[in-house]
Amino acid sequence: MLHIEKYGAIDIGSNAIRLLISTVIIQNGEEPHFKKTSLIRVPIRLGADVFVKENISKSNYKRMKDALKAFSLLMKIHEVDKYRACATSAMRDAKNGGKIVEKLHKKTGIKIEIINGNDEAAIIATTNIKEYLKHDKVFLYVDVGGGSTELTIYANKQTVASRSFKLGTVRLINNLIKDSIWNEVKDWIKLHTKQYSHITLLGTGGNINSTYKHSGTNPGKPLSYSYLYEYLESISKLSYEERIIKLGMNPDRADVIIPALKIYLSAMKWSGAECVYVPKIGLSDGIVRSLYNENL
Repeated sequence: MLHIEKYGAIDIGSNAIRLLISTVIIQNGEEPHFKKTSLIRVPIRLGADVFVKENISKSNYKRMKDALKAFSLLMKIHEVDKYRACATSAMRDAKNGGKIVEKLHKKTGIKIEIINGNDEAAIIATTNIKEYLKHDKVFLYVDVGGGSTELTIYANKQTVASRSFKLGTVRLINNLIKDSIWNEVKDWIKLHTKQYSHITLLGTGGNINSTYKHSGTNPGKPLSYSYLYEYLESISKLSYEERIIKLGMNPDRADVIIPALKIYLSAMKWSGAECVYVPKIGLSDGIVRSLYNENL
């Protein structure tokens, strides 16, 4: 017998806000099939407010309110059974984050959870990322966002170590990252990977997804260190405007992709990884999985 459920996942990030509506098709005796029914991304860069001025501005609050009202209507139209809204680094750091969450709940009916970096990594780990975790491989999972980077070491399909760093693309383009942060990340990676003879990267985030799409690599195949390095070199020679026009990048992607690739390449260099797998998943996918698991 076939059973269908619909879930909504709202990811309120530092660079953009996303709504994923996913249809879960359940058949007796079979693994559930997760189908992305609708994905809407709104480029509200909360990090530009928070990381510079420490508060979410009135203008971005209004944009968030309108976006969440629209998300609420879309979930109603799609007849979503259950939803969850999670906010990450920018909302965590905003002095007025708690008040904004309360106001948005009153105005839109959307209840928002502000989650920490470890929660974020744990939610993403509920996705099909586990399909990559083979017994004979050790992975350094790197999720690069606008406000933070989450790092997790997986060995023997188990989490060995995990940490969140305030190293994000929106912070970087606003020159808010001190050398000490880079050194902390470097030391953490070297400390937790030195015992392993071979490391492979798992990379998630909008920028690595965009890079993977541009590469034309067959699904399931990794990107090499040399490819990422050469791609970064080539796009760094282009101006912001040229990356939009010649490469077809969205304006809010064209500026953050360079610092994002620097983070991935640094993680590969410090861990000794020669390639990165890109499962093309994110927090919203993990939210959907966690909602489904709650109903089991």
